[in-house]
Amino acid sequence: MAKLYFRYSAMNSGKTTALIQAAHNYEERGMKVAILKPAVDSKGDDRIVSRLGVERAADATLATDDNVSQILEGIGAVDCILIDEAQFLSPLQVTELFWYAVDHNTPVIAYGLRTDFKTNGFPGATRLLELAHEISELKTICRCGKKAILNARRVNGQYVLEGEQVEIDDKAHVEYEALCAEDYKQLVLLPRQA
Repeated sequence: MAKLYFRYSAMNSGKTTALIQAAHNYEERGMKVAILKPAVDSKGDDRIVSRLGVERAADATLATDDNVSQILEGIGAVDCILIDEAQFLSPLQVTELFWYAVDHNTPVIAYGLRTDFKTNGFPGATRLLELAHEISELKTICRCGKKAILNARRVNGQYVLEGEQVEIDDKAHVEYEALCAEDYKQLVLLPRQA
């Protein structure tokens, strides 16, 4: 039986690069992959873009209300489904992907964040944590060298805890930084209490 996999991490761990590498590995063996990304991820338009500069066209971009099974039917038979920025999927889309993996015996590998800049779960990531057959963490490091587990948002260079859950970082004033819990507390939380 094929499985739904969730590979999560904090920002800048190489999730998109790992997805592109997985696609290459399948294709090198003569297999077909489908690459999906949520439409809310406007960075790169219809392409998935790694911070390393590697990019690749997505086979489909998913609006929040799109039926994943119908989108995949339009793509045709595939050997693996790869999803970038999976935290932006709706819970219903994650459920559809779970059953697609089971019913079609096709692995679905979803890459994404677990939590936002306020340490709250994304609805898609929460559903992936509930349903995925296998969950694994891609590790990245904080500015101090410890393992980063949280995402901080900076607007115009200042750490913030206000704003919408989704703000894509291709805008000039918005940046994200992966931090360990201690640095998140020191840099993001404590200045608000002073």
